[in-house]
Amino acid sequence: MATTTASAQVANATMTPPQASPQYKPRMMVIPFTKQGEDIRTVLEDDVNKRIALTKVKEAFDHRGYTMVDFFARLKALSTASGLGTDQQQDHKTLIIQGSGADIYVEAEIDILQSATGNAVKVILTAYDISTGNSLANTIGESGRFYTDDYGKLAARAVEKGMDGFLNVIQSKFYDIVENGRSISVTIGVADGSQWLMSTELGAEGMILSDRLEIWMEENAYKGNYHIQGTTDRQMIFDDVRIPLKDENGRTYNINKFALKLAKLFSQMGIRIERSISTGTLVVTLK
Repeated sequence: MATTTASAQVANATMTPPQASPQYKPRMMVIPFTKQGEDIRTVLEDDVNKRIALTKVKEAFDHRGYTMVDFFARLKALSTASGLGTDQQQDHKTLIIQGSGADIYVEAEIDILQSATGNAVKVILTAYDISTGNSLANTIGESGRFYTDDYGKLAARAVEKGMDGFLNVIQSKFYDIVENGRSISVTIGVADGSQWLMSTELGAEGMILSDRLEIWMEENAYKGNYHIQGTTDRQMIFDDVRIPLKDENGRTYNINKFALKLAKLFSQMGIRIERSISTGTLVVTLK
């Protein structure tokens, strides 16, 4: 019997995160990988082997002491409560992720390989920070080929390959988030026809808009950590702004709350804006 393995960024991970400190362990949720427009319920309901394999992935985290959010339970509850149709399942999946209460979700792509020379299961795991959508870690494991139809055992074998390194990377990156904040990017631009420019002088002191924005960013980025990629008269790009994991009251803090604070600044300055948020990126347009 031949065994095939694959490796990813975690294969040689050597980081040693603070495993002994429970406050540094993120809440996790494992979800199935789905293609664009694919019905997530159909994927799971039509393939018992994928349901078994996904359960094995969750168990691997359970056995290592992580607090897990049950994706299946969330899916069932949301389906019952919302009545969403099958053409809305991509939104359904997003709602589950955003309302899960988890810090990190792990997307599991499960491929069952059947042949005359034996069956195998390949599992591709990718971890994402729920608040920003940033990718944290990934790994690929393959069970090797065996003459068996026990896909649960094959999935468990595939998941174990590289799991410790995968979790070490997740844990270390989460620890960095706790210590130094989440990384987001902020782009502030000027719409065509707007009266505002980054060189526009504001107030009696005559401070230009770009300077006012940088001072605000220094005061509101977590521990003052931010980086300016570049500034022109019509655009200012902060490519690495850190926001905290929790606010001063211990509540979850996210990019939406940061965007609200920035919107209040523009309101105070009498500047009308539009804003959009996507995958850890905040875009503000001055009107």
